[in-house]
Amino acid sequence: MSLTFKNAKVLWSGGFSQEPISMSGDRIVDGNFKPIDLSGYLILPGIVDMHGDAFDHHIAPRPSAPLDISLAFPRIDIELALNGITTAWLAKSWSWEGGRRSPEHAKEFAESLDKYRLKSLTDLRLQLRCETHTVDSLRDLLHSIKKFNIDYLVFNNHLSDAMGVLSKSDDAFAAWAAQVGKSFLEQKETVLRYNDIRNSEVHQYLLAIMEHVKKYDLVAGSHDDPDKKTRRYFSELGAKICEFPLSIEAANEAKRKNEPVLMGAPNVLRGGSQSGNIAAEDLIKNGLCDVLVSDYYYPSLYLAALKLVRERVLTLEQSWDLISRNPARIMRLDDVGELAFGKRANMVIVDRSNMAIEATVSKGKFAFVSGKFMDSFTFQNIGISTVAA
Repeated sequence: MSLTFKNAKVLWSGGFSQEPISMSGDRIVDGNFKPIDLSGYLILPGIVDMHGDAFDHHIAPRPSAPLDISLAFPRIDIELALNGITTAWLAKSWSWEGGRRSPEHAKEFAESLDKYRLKSLTDLRLQLRCETHTVDSLRDLLHSIKKFNIDYLVFNNHLSDAMGVLSKSDDAFAAWAAQVGKSFLEQKETVLRYNDIRNSEVHQYLLAIMEHVKKYDLVAGSHDDPDKKTRRYFSELGAKICEFPLSIEAANEAKRKNEPVLMGAPNVLRGGSQSGNIAAEDLIKNGLCDVLVSDYYYPSLYLAALKLVRERVLTLEQSWDLISRNPARIMRLDDVGELAFGKRANMVIVDRSNMAIEATVSKGKFAFVSGKFMDSFTFQNIGISTVAA
């Protein structure tokens, strides 16, 4: 499909301009094709989401009512597109916890995603969230990373959280155990067994994983670093991305080494962390946040970017960098994250009168259309397939 959008305000790689933008195939090109008048609209680069797990409600609409994983991907895909997200890493756990966070479920998820990618509207990728104490799964983990072309690995350690729940509330622990299909005693035995693993064994496990990461030039980071010491440890391992630091000290340690800091966009929307940790907006104001991610709510990326502009924290160009250009560069994707000739035709089309997303173009095709944009011209006459309207 070859089209030229004219009269829109376009966020090119050098800044906003009224210059028409054209696409042919899946690329932005210097051409003059069938003109579409987009007076009153903004055209922004497609959003790049480095970490989102809001897909979980498509897999299990209720915790006790999981569905076939393959049924979820078309719905996940459409939800991403209608929120302007054209490239997304789906954050999947590789954990001792069991249930939908188990290695077995991660492999099933990856297998199903591989099959769906051939027909996806958006660019769907997989982030593996590896619990540090899963030392008995090294061969399986490395095999899975290679088999499913996983390019992004993040380390978690949630054992202390589990031990805290176990010591404070039998009811809460029992409810968690039930969610993963275990009895209270079975899950207690699991937590205590993994908590007893020696730190030296965990360290050797992480070193082995990072050898694989470096060999295949993958991206790695750590999640929920509580302090400077923890961030420094993962940085020295080679896990350079600091995802959701729990303290200013951890974020400062990452920035001291010029390593990326990621925070959740819902944190910006809500004015703080839902779990009482540091506020993302404070980090942004102090230059300590490079990227916002959707976390548990896909609409949050776009809405948080607008909120930062509305509150005069950042300009639109700056806030959009947090959700497009910056994540693309960190993930080494040279052809997305900005609008320029030769780049992939990933665009978000926004009605300037109400700042609503009315269309998303992904890989040169319309993945989502709505509102006045859909009514502004006849799709059938220009050969556009309205996949999601």
